[in-house]
Amino acid sequence: MQTNSHFEKANFRALIAEDGLGDIDKRLNVIDVFLDTEEHITVEELMDLLKKRGYDYEPDFVRQCMNRWVELGFAQKKTFEGQPPRYEHRHLGRHHDHLICTKCGKIVEFRNDEIEQLQARIAAMEGFHILQHKMEIYGICPDCLKKRRPLMPLSLAKPGERVVITDILGGREVRTRLGSMGLRPSDQLEVISNPGMGRLIVGHGTTRLALGRGMAQKILVSLNTKS
Repeated sequence: MQTNSHFEKANFRALIAEDGLGDIDKRLNVIDVFLDTEEHITVEELMDLLKKRGYDYEPDFVRQCMNRWVELGFAQKKTFEGQPPRYEHRHLGRHHDHLICTKCGKIVEFRNDEIEQLQARIAAMEGFHILQHKMEIYGICPDCLKKRRPLMPLSLAKPGERVVITDILGGREVRTRLGSMGLRPSDQLEVISNPGMGRLIVGHGTTRLALGRGMAQKILVSLNTKS
């Protein structure tokens, strides 16, 4: 890795020297710190790492360096749902996809040759020549899953989760009202929208239902591990 990083720095130095932008050593300092991490990093996080090395550069300068790094093909700029733009290394000849935790923001890289081959076959069947592609799978990572309660109010479920109604809190009026909507214990729901305030939108069979937050708090659910 060190040999590869040294080669990339030399390659980058030669390319930016042609730009005539100046501050080559400062730009190389930014890249040097970036190459030392394999994380998906924001400009703010990169600036924190630079300061730990004793470098105090303006955000616009760091952002300019990273964007040029992207333009020259040494890095990729990624925008994951609900997160600020992040930069990651671009290793030539190596493609990977991502798992993103919607709870803590953790990003995991993965590669699966079967998926890659399947995508190529599907494209070929439709007469497409693949130029680039990406796969982003959003969910909840194992660490966050361990912290979740076995039972929780529906109001805490994440969009995209499939849950099973385990119990309904409240008296006959609540149960009757939910029953009139077709919701009963053991029913399966898909959480379509949960903005954290106001109504939730859930899927029940082929029907979409809007539930007030107060009502959603009375519905206890567990994750549907069979989905």
